[in-house]
Amino acid sequence: MSVLEELGRETTGFFSYAGGAAMLLADSVQFVGKLRIRVQETISQAYLLGVQSWGIVLLTSLCTGMVFSLESANQAVAYGVSNLVGGAVAFTMARELGPMLSAVVVAGRSGAAISAEIGSMVVTEQIEALQSLGLSPVRMLVVPRLIALIVMLPLLTVIADIVSIMGGAYIANVTAHVSLESFLNSARASLPIIDLLKGLLKSVVFAVIIAIIGSYSGLQTRGGAAGVGKSTTSAVVIAIILIFISNFAMSYILFPQ
Repeated sequence: MSVLEELGRETTGFFSYAGGAAMLLADSVQFVGKLRIRVQETISQAYLLGVQSWGIVLLTSLCTGMVFSLESANQAVAYGVSNLVGGAVAFTMARELGPMLSAVVVAGRSGAAISAEIGSMVVTEQIEALQSLGLSPVRMLVVPRLIALIVMLPLLTVIADIVSIMGGAYIANVTAHVSLESFLNSARASLPIIDLLKGLLKSVVFAVIIAIIGSYSGLQTRGGAAGVGKSTTSAVVIAIILIFISNFAMSYILFPQ
């Protein structure tokens, strides 16, 4: 009986969390639709959540592009298809790894920051103070972070795509003597602009996931400082899981075989 009770609690908790996050997203979209946006706070959050994340996104994408090129270039040369290396790197990074890795990195950094900041405001009763003044926590806190990530994550993804391709070109040239011209020509031929745009669409969805999950976990914080730690951890874990799941779903829909 205890197993069934535990299963019931977990199931109820799952649907409660999913429903609460969906309602938070709906409320945020409603404020955005009415143009009730705090522009100055949104710009500030864009700097904190996006601009300050560019270094780790750059490093992650650079290393990924270089490793992928290192593994594929030697094999391609061995089979006499060195002209396909650039296309393989660009194709994979722009459609899949660029948006997904950027989102995972931002979820670990910015998603945790969102949850920790809002959670700290909850346990110190600052959220109740906003409500007592007739101010909506969703408009004041969630909407600026949501818009900031929707704007900044696609830009970070573009940086990740460019850096990973250039890093891959360098490694292919050093290890397999694939010329830069051959690498870039292959990349251009294998990556139509529509695929790049679909990759950026993925990053928009990932931005919504990170902002909403981080904000909702923060707003649900209970239990003082320990609760802030738990909500921060759960926000990062849940956001990353949803990023992987949604990435597969969007790849299946956007890139039919």
